Amino acid sequence: MPSLRQRFLEDRLLRLFAVSRVPHPVVIDVFGLSGLFDAFWIDQEHGGWTYDQIVTAVLAGQAHGLECFVRMAPTGYEAVTQNLEAGAAGVMAARIESAQQAEQFVRWSKFAPLGNRGFNSGGRDGRYAQLEPVEFARRANQEQLVAIQIETLGALNDVEAIAALEGVDVLFVGPADLSQALGILGQWDHPKLWEAIVAVERACRRHGKAWATVAPSVRFVQRAVEHGCRAVSFTSTVTCLNAGLEALQEQFAAWLG
Repeated sequence: MPSLRQRFLEDRLLRLFAVSRVPHPVVIDVFGLSGLFDAFWIDQEHGGWTYDQIVTAVLAGQAHGLECFVRMAPTGYEAVTQNLEAGAAGVMAARIESAQQAEQFVRWSKFAPLGNRGFNSGGRDGRYAQLEPVEFARRANQEQLVAIQIETLGALNDVEAIAALEGVDVLFVGPADLSQALGILGQWDHPKLWEAIVAVERACRRHGKAWATVAPSVRFVQRAVEHGCRAVSFTSTVTCLNAGLEALQEQFAAWLG
């Protein structure tokens, strides 16, 4: 089976879901049983997931053939290493402000010569020290995904340089934060937002990188796919819970209205 990193580069849309506020393997199991998704991501930035919770989530996802990556704050090399050693197929840096900061995140994520990640093959990505060190490093550098979020004005201004970085695989547009930074919060069809998205698309096309986003509306997804988006995060645990409550209220309006 191709790695998640390789799948991002294929010419087909990856269907993602996000888990954040409900860090339990049953949640991932339910999504997996639906058969609707290709992979998922863990929102450690807002959800504060622990190492043990990520290990469990990875195992729950793999029971359904679903790999995952972890969105995290770019605050230190040790957190990047721990997420990868927990078995996540990749990491994504949130709130990046510059190409220099993105480059540092890449170096935390990759072994030499691509980076300076601390070497320890005792995690799940090293098959708990069952892989020979050189082979482990080779596989990790080749297969583990590195994504950079484009959601600040600094990242948008440096998008060309970020896309050009060796080791960056995906630019992930965060439309909520990006629209906020542009002064048009929540206006998913605003020309300023789409000018920014087109800049991401063009940078990715020039440098052979993929770009991804979340799905605030059907129209937004349609436009994103038209602009070459390779992966869409369609929903999250909280979104699904709210949608279920709305459907319940509508179905039993006579009693719950």
